[in-house]
Formats: sequence, C-alpha cells, structure tokens
Amino acid sequence: MSALLHNACTFLFVPANRPERLAKALASGADMVIADWEDAVAPDDKPAARLALEQTLQLLSTAERARLLVRINASGTPWFDDDVQALARLVAVGAAGTMVPKAESAAALQQIAAAAGPRCALVPLVESVAGLDAADALARVPQVARLAFGHLDFQVDAGMQCAPDEAELQPVRLSLVLASRRAGLARPVDGVTTDTRDSARIESDTQRALRMGFGAKLCIHPAQVATVNQVFAPSEQAVAHAGAVVQAMQAAHGGVCTVNGKMVDAPILHMARQTLARHAWAEQRRMRAG
Repeated sequence: MSALLHNACTFLFVPANRPERLAKALASGADMVIADWEDAVAPDDKPAARLALEQTLQLLSTAERARLLVRINASGTPWFDDDVQALARLVAVGAAGTMVPKAESAAALQQIAAAAGPRCALVPLVESVAGLDAADALARVPQVARLAFGHLDFQVDAGMQCAPDEAELQPVRLSLVLASRRAGLARPVDGVTTDTRDSARIESDTQRALRMGFGAKLCIHPAQVATVNQVFAPSEQAVAHAGAVVQAMQAAHGGVCTVNGKMVDAPILHMARQTLARHAWAEQRRMRAG
C-alpha cells in the first residue's frame, strides 16, 4: 500500500459521470478522491460514467492518478462485472484502487483483487450488520488498505434511529477501529457528514472520529475538506509538547521522566511519535498544495 493511502485523512467523493468536477476535487486539498460509480450515478448512466472516467484519467498526471479511488457497484448487482473490468484498466494506468460498497465477504474482495491485479488497493465500506460481522475477515484480505464506515446505510440495515450525536454507533465504530488494529491496517475511515454548510458539525464529527481512533473521514463536498484536514492535523501546542516528550525520553535514555510536571513513559512516547507523524503528513500536504 502506498504511503499516500496509508496516511490520507480526507477522502472526497465526486460523481464519475461529472468529469468536469474531478479536477476541482483533486485541487480541493483532499488527500484521496473517490470517483463514484455507485450511489451518485443513476442505473441508465453507469456505462457512460465508466467511459467518462477512463477518458478523464488519461488527462491526469501520474501523481493525480495515484490519488484516485473508484467506488464500484456492489457484488451481486448487474453492474459489478463490468465495473471490475473497467477498474482493472484504470489501475493499469495508475489509479490507486477501489472503494468496495456493501462489503460483507472476503471472497468478493479477493475476486476483485484477482481481476484488478496486485496493484489495486481495496477499501471495503462496511455498511451493514453482515459487514460488521465480517470486519475481521475483510481487514485481513491481503490488498485491503483500510476499512471505511458507511454509517447511514448501516443505520438503515440495523433498523436504528440515531440521535444527532450518533452515540448509538459508538460500539460499531469501535469495532472497526479494533478490527483494523488486529489486522495491522492504517486507522479506518469514518463516514460522511451530510450537512455541507454546517462547519461546526463537520468539525464536531471529525473530532469524534479522531477521539475514537479513526484516521480519516469521507467527504461529500470540497468545502468540508479543509476542516477535516485541520482537525486531523495536530495543533502547534500538541506538536511542541510531543517534541518535548521525545527529547526528554532521549535524554533519559528511554527511562521514565517528566515533562511539564507530568510523568512520561513508553505509551506517552508512542503517542507523541504518532502526533509528530500526523504533523509531518500535514506539512507534506501543505507543501504539495503550495
């Protein structure tokens, strides 16, 4: 898996049948862009959406192609086989891989990987109770890069009626975080915030994702990207503290020490290094954009 996909904090959807939006999405600051052949495209428009994306990809640079995932239609739908064949052609010319909706079966993921080739990264979207039950198996499929949570479809499948804070989904989110950790994957990708104008809500939802152990969030509008990136990037104070922790532990030769009156030991050092790694990624993004 590429370092880009491993570290990405923002995954922005764009309808694949609107190729003029792809350049805007790639310029939005999003780490990854997901060209959508599934929910965003009506059934009659799906063949044209495949063709449009293949044609548009030819106009992109190598670096832009590496930031592109394609959300195919789910296994068992009438469009799945054609989608997978088109996906293989896109991956062959540099696309990163695919987001797999309604992921419930390791065998289906393996089928996609076999058809699209070893360079195709897989991001299974867990959107059902069956998908949650299979989370460990999905996470352990060799080409899976990260798990993602489709919390809106999950609520429908489970018959849930969540409050605005979605507290009812905390056990589900935690299950995906733990399944990712057990499989040695990068931290999972949390679901969308449907309100594209409420910046406080997108910030709150992203803060929750960060607290729960997610490393990224799905976005449905370019206006959401900057806020999500900002939340996942540590503050200047957090970076300064993390640097102080690392320096103090080095001076103590790995032993227990204190920083600002608080004990520092191995777990605190590990968290500090994670903070510095997130900061380094945010700086890389800033330099790419600048």
